[in-house]
Amino acid sequence: MDHFTYTNDYISGILQSVKTIALVGASAKKVRPSYFVMKYLLDKGYRIIPINPGLAGQELLGQTVYASLSDVPEPIDMVDIFRNSEAAGSITDEALTLSPLPKVIWMQLSVRNDEAAQKAEAAGLQVVMDRCPKIEYGKLSGEWAWVGGSTGVISSKKQTLHQSGKMQSLGLAPKK
Repeated sequence: MDHFTYTNDYISGILQSVKTIALVGASAKKVRPSYFVMKYLLDKGYRIIPINPGLAGQELLGQTVYASLSDVPEPIDMVDIFRNSEAAGSITDEALTLSPLPKVIWMQLSVRNDEAAQKAEAAGLQVVMDRCPKIEYGKLSGEWAWVGGSTGVISSKKQTLHQSGKMQSLGLAPKK
């Protein structure tokens, strides 16, 4: 797959199929992108597991923080990498040692590691690079248009509220 041309179906399929997301590089600082992405995804119904060795054992937005992916005591569907492109390689390598394997390696905005992506895809995982799940969710749900962004989606589908009843979702919340 061309790693910068992801179809809406590909991204939507991922966002609908994953339930548990390990967020590597989680920050307790409210001004950091990883913090508000974590909060947003929690609000959308995803199970978020923050990964940060400096915060291990603490709680972040009510979730226990783990030092590494291998410390997480439950299966992970998606690894969301909030680290630099070089670090994405070792994080992907660690993810490929998990059992069961995650379904997705997602590298955040400006994070691209072609070698890591190839390894993950060779192991049967889906890969997204240089994208943010919060932004992609917002584009697909129509929320992005609320702030004047172009969603790239033209639809006559009636928008629905998320299961929380507080926000629009177009049914992108993880399937139960």
